[in-house]
Amino acid sequence: MVVKKKIRVMHVAQPAGGVDRYLRMLLKYLDKQRIENIVVLSQDFHREDYKELADFYETVEMQRAIGVQDLKAIYQVRKLIKKYCPDVVYAHSSKAGAIARVADIGMSNRCIYNPHGWAFNMKTSSKTQKMYTMIEKMAALFCDMIICISDAEKKSALEKRICKEEKLQVIFNGVDIDAYEEAEHGLIKRTTLGIPDDAFVVGMVGRLCKQKAPDVFVKAAKLIKQDIPSVHFIIVGNGEMEAEVRKYAEENGLSDSLHITGWVENPMSYVELFDVACLVSRWEGFGLALPEYMLAGKPIVATRVDAIPDIIKDGENGLLVEVDDITGIYMAIMRLNQNMKVRDALISKAKQSVIRFDAKRVSAEHQELFEKM
Repeated sequence: MVVKKKIRVMHVAQPAGGVDRYLRMLLKYLDKQRIENIVVLSQDFHREDYKELADFYETVEMQRAIGVQDLKAIYQVRKLIKKYCPDVVYAHSSKAGAIARVADIGMSNRCIYNPHGWAFNMKTSSKTQKMYTMIEKMAALFCDMIICISDAEKKSALEKRICKEEKLQVIFNGVDIDAYEEAEHGLIKRTTLGIPDDAFVVGMVGRLCKQKAPDVFVKAAKLIKQDIPSVHFIIVGNGEMEAEVRKYAEENGLSDSLHITGWVENPMSYVELFDVACLVSRWEGFGLALPEYMLAGKPIVATRVDAIPDIIKDGENGLLVEVDDITGIYMAIMRLNQNMKVRDALISKAKQSVIRFDAKRVSAEHQELFEKM
């Protein structure tokens, strides 16, 4: 019997957070009899998280900001490519995408890039957006395939003429349905946060940063509290806007009803406390929190931007509002508070929708791609 050689894949990633969760989910369901995984990760990742997932683990210091230190990172990644001789180099996110693709120039392997959300779609100055677009166009010349995590991401790439359409492949993001169903639930109690069991709770999962719009969330919270004095709000995450959000809460009588958890290992345990789940992003490559909310059976209010309408169909499996529309968010949440029939219908449809975002499907589509390449 002829034993097939394993396909050796080297994953390179710089930011942790969502990319870390994505990578661990992807590696978990790849066939270990067919795929050998090497991970080359920045200092922001934790080796112990990959002990059972990766065959080899390497750390290369990579910074988010563009600078001369990137040359050292490129040299180190190229050295590791020569050491391991992977069949495929798979770069995750913009920074690692630039470093790994430059490091891989002239190597005899295939190269895949997954931006996990285009940097040029961020709400920044037009000058910065043009710079990111130019970098992506140039770097696209040095890879064989670009993975888009949503149809909106592919559309953006085509509109910006990043590369030819045949170089783009959509593999929708996913969540680990089996892990959630098998996990122990109810580990976090409302009383742990000082929330009464009978309170109406509105929550969001995401970094406290401009993209996730926690400032908009807390301003909508003020309007809701005027109508429902006993309401409580949970933000699962941390970030540079935390002080600003806390200051607004203090100045507007929300301090006792706003709970910011900071970074947590088990965000789904907190999602289980929500009555309504929000994702009010200003831009979004996919919005992994959305299928997680669906999985937990929570009615969703989200913004109508980028990839979100690929996942949430307004009035079917969630409610959509415009970006920065504080009044719209308030009205949608109040509707869900007052109309149980609408809530139940949205939850039921969302639970049917989440199947298409199963992590096993994400890994299977990647494995098929690796084998074709």
